[in-house]
Amino acid sequence: MEPTVTILHADLDAFYASVEQLLDPSLRGKPIAVGGGVVLAASYEAKAFGVRGGMPGRRARELCPQLVFVGGHFGEYQRLGDAAIAVLGDFTPLVERISIDEAFADVAGCTHLFGPPAEIARAIRRRVRAELGLPISVGVARTKHLAKIASQVAKPDGLLVVDPATEIAFLHDLPVELMWGVGPVTKARLAEIGVLTIGQLAKTPGHSLERLLGLAAGEKLAALAWNRDPREIKPHRRARSAGAQSAIGRKPAEERVFRPTLRHLADRIAARLRAKYLSGRTVTARVRFADLHAVTRSVTLDAPISATAILAEIAEELVRTALADHPEEKNISLLAISVSQLEKDSELQFELPLGLHDEARRPGSRRGLARHAADRAIDKIRDRFGWDAVGYGSAALGNVGSVPDEFRELAERDL
Repeated sequence: MEPTVTILHADLDAFYASVEQLLDPSLRGKPIAVGGGVVLAASYEAKAFGVRGGMPGRRARELCPQLVFVGGHFGEYQRLGDAAIAVLGDFTPLVERISIDEAFADVAGCTHLFGPPAEIARAIRRRVRAELGLPISVGVARTKHLAKIASQVAKPDGLLVVDPATEIAFLHDLPVELMWGVGPVTKARLAEIGVLTIGQLAKTPGHSLERLLGLAAGEKLAALAWNRDPREIKPHRRARSAGAQSAIGRKPAEERVFRPTLRHLADRIAARLRAKYLSGRTVTARVRFADLHAVTRSVTLDAPISATAILAEIAEELVRTALADHPEEKNISLLAISVSQLEKDSELQFELPLGLHDEARRPGSRRGLARHAADRAIDKIRDRFGWDAVGYGSAALGNVGSVPDEFRELAERDL
């Protein structure tokens, strides 16, 4: 095997469901789902019936009448996810965690200590199984993109090492949806032009991909289809954005639905920004419709923000604009907010009341300063007494119960 095959991608299998089966052995071998109103995660036994994450609970029960729903042990997810990633860190300091249950590792500098990359991968899998009782799949390849694909092909509970001599042949036989960045919408668009495999994508003229997907996405996918991926492992990534999303099932595209959800998401994101003394200038809102087609709208502000109410109001305007641009869409299934162009907080500069149309949303205005002070007071109360001790009023924020708050915190752990 070529010495350049040193990138590992380790991914815990059906992580949340596997943890539940670990904690309750009576669930082993049964189709289970974490969640209730919405499926947060499903075991392999449930996936065999077509149950998937983000699916409404009612639909999941229709597909699998014997499905067992569990509420989730979110503290255990965090503990076991951290422990599994720590195993990789025992072999190499070059570990890049990309979610609670998966990470990349570069083992080029430690083969003289622990053996070839394939043996290191086997050792990682043995330790995670022995010490934590969890299955983990590992892909080993020359690039991050191919290592991640290899770990998906290796599932469940497997190991796959891709030889550079045969990597293109291996890659081109695979379905296009295994590629990084190809979701349901992109997959459907590619299918319209007869592109179902990575090999077919690789042979598609660049101008066709650019016309179909846009310049940036077309160029990126074309490069990845030939395994051209120069990205290196980055152990300490600086957060470039903060975001959160909520899968809400199939709901009417009405303000009474999206407003409480957006305000809850804004509360989560803004609190995280303030905890890190960060603010952001660009706000992006994403709306996914019932057919899984999604649209985004964004705005870049003159001054960075971290106030909950300001973020919520901006997100609401963006969603209203997106819905107005698609009047034929009557139902939505997901809402998301992100804040980018982050920068460290500085002292707020007081702004004179000049009667500007967006004065209430400017951080340095009288109302903006008042909102900032209220946020800081709420942050201090929550730090001492917990998140549920105080909020912004049930009438304003609503009760977003489709996804437990603990699960949101895990999903938002990167910032």
